Amino acid sequence: MTTQNLLIELFVEELPPKALQKLGDAFSSVLFDQLKVQGLTATNSVVTAYASPRRLAAHITAVSALAADKAVQQKLMPVTVGLDASGNATPALLKKLQALGAGPEAVAQLKRAPDGKAEALFYDSIVKGASLADGLQKALSEAIAKLPIPKVMSYQLETDCELPGWSSVNFVRPAHSLIALHGSTVVPVKALGLTAGNSTQGHRFEAKVSPVVLVNADMYAETLAKDGAVIASFTERRAEIARQLEAAAAKVGGGVKAIDDAALLDEVTALVERPNVLVCEFEKQFLDVPQECLILTMKANQKYFPLLDAAGKLTNKFLVVSNITPDDASAVTGGNERVVRPRLADAKFFFDQDRKKTLASRVDGLAKVVYHNKLGTQGERTDRVCAIAKGIAALLPQAKDAAFVQAVDTAAQLAKTDLLTDMVGEFPELQGIMGGYYARHDGLGEDVAQAIEDHYKPRFAGDELPRNTVGVVVALADKLETLVGMFGIGNLPTGDKDPFALRRHALGVVRMLSEANLDVGLDALIAQAIPTFGDKITDPAAALSLFIYDRLSGGLREQGYSAQEVEAVLALRPQRLTDVSKRLEAVRAFAALPEASALAAANKRIGNVLKKAGEVDAHVNTALFKEDAEQALYTVMQKLLPESEAQFNAGDYTASLQTLATLRSPVDAFFDDVMVNAEEMDLRLNRQGMLKKLHEAMNRVADLSALAS
Repeated sequence: MTTQNLLIELFVEELPPKALQKLGDAFSSVLFDQLKVQGLTATNSVVTAYASPRRLAAHITAVSALAADKAVQQKLMPVTVGLDASGNATPALLKKLQALGAGPEAVAQLKRAPDGKAEALFYDSIVKGASLADGLQKALSEAIAKLPIPKVMSYQLETDCELPGWSSVNFVRPAHSLIALHGSTVVPVKALGLTAGNSTQGHRFEAKVSPVVLVNADMYAETLAKDGAVIASFTERRAEIARQLEAAAAKVGGGVKAIDDAALLDEVTALVERPNVLVCEFEKQFLDVPQECLILTMKANQKYFPLLDAAGKLTNKFLVVSNITPDDASAVTGGNERVVRPRLADAKFFFDQDRKKTLASRVDGLAKVVYHNKLGTQGERTDRVCAIAKGIAALLPQAKDAAFVQAVDTAAQLAKTDLLTDMVGEFPELQGIMGGYYARHDGLGEDVAQAIEDHYKPRFAGDELPRNTVGVVVALADKLETLVGMFGIGNLPTGDKDPFALRRHALGVVRMLSEANLDVGLDALIAQAIPTFGDKITDPAAALSLFIYDRLSGGLREQGYSAQEVEAVLALRPQRLTDVSKRLEAVRAFAALPEASALAAANKRIGNVLKKAGEVDAHVNTALFKEDAEQALYTVMQKLLPESEAQFNAGDYTASLQTLATLRSPVDAFFDDVMVNAEEMDLRLNRQGMLKKLHEAMNRVADLSALAS
């Protein structure tokens, strides 16, 4: 069967830029999948997605005008229901066949086949292949219905009838035309009140012709670029913008580069159809303002690309991605420079005003800001963070350093005060960052300034940790306060909903305890944070500890550790997360030993014996030994267990487990020759005591039973 390429385009008003790429991908993939399900595509068919600010389109290769007929076998009903005792068709069977378009003569053609414990009747038929017109209509309707539309709007469409009226249409934006071309033939489909044709609109201002008429499906991108001044492909348009940004920065010279921001590049790609990058500038006096403020206002409000010098410092030049290409671009550059100037002036004004008050003078104002209706104000929250931070600091070696303790207290007390500044009020994304600048202005010292700036870190996966120990302590206290408070009032994450970012906070706690070398126990940290809430919460220690270990478990598996390895280590709930990775490496090395499997199985067996025995005293009386195997095992234990324990205490977990590996033979012999649960109570308790002693030694690094297959 011959095939031709298919093009579908939906031309609409400006689509939401942050959702454009997702809309384009969804539109094309659902179209392709639906045509494939109906047998209208070939095995080598390929779909190409197009998305511009005013269009969603898909080009699909090797599409048939008519799908091949398909043999279908349909289960009808059990034989006992479809046939009577004489083997004749029952009314139920005849009615079922009639519904399928078959008459009584089809009864003789039915097949009987086992279906579970009974036999059933099956009907073989040929289903006629779908035509492209019908199949595409269904696929198009499905693609439109399944678009991940952020927010649907309703608009009225004038109907074509003798008595003109209006019908309501729901879509992301008003649609104006529809193209459906199979080769050069228009496929008669309809959508959103539109009938398919072969024409569309190009660039609002720079299209050479209007409308843009397509000769065939394969000329779509080429014709739009030539006659419509539109780069239809999102990917190609993005690459062209990136190329122009790099070229424009090189033209400025001095080693400057446009800021690297993939999200901004995606958004700008969704705003223009024919990109034209231009260089603009602003007055150098604005560079006195922290560059984070200027960069944010240019990116967030104006969608500009700031230019940074070789050292990463902001320059007074920036790049604009224009949607028009005039012969004289001065009006465009001048307009953008006029637009950005008030924004930068506002930033400078906020910065100057904020510095007139110290951070310390703003502390009392936090008592007027509600944090959570069950947990009080930001002032109360700050008091809790201070108390938790002091508790953490007291557990560290630096606790004897009065300057360190004072820095922790000052940073914790002032960490949230920049929430009351004009700059953070205008740009919430700068919280913490502005606090660092204002702390330096107040002469509070670099440790305190960095701690205030960094106390939200790590903000996301892969983000850096706070730069100094003061910052780590305050950041840890801040995250623990949030976790304990939210768990304490039952405000837990559900599904994909996590409005207080508790999963991210938990991962932050894990990373700081693991990577910042804080030699403190997790449960101890949680325990000392709980009293700071008074009677506002119920004790969340158990649930919160489990939640944090779950986040740790997921993170370790993402790092490449197996589920068995992670389970073995975390089953012991190691309190100092700094050595979790060392334990995992030790378990991995142990698992590679030839003795590992047998010892893991023996460990599991010992655990089951002790579990059934209940409370067991790890005491051994050698005078009660009756079997050579128990004497042999105990003799080896006396030699190896102290050696393994010394290696464990020295932090050499790998050596500790490998020392225990030599126990395999005497352990196997013990279980082969010794009845643990002997009838004589003193023998039973003695043997259980020896196993308890062995079990404790074997599971010091990890629960080895988790490695048993």
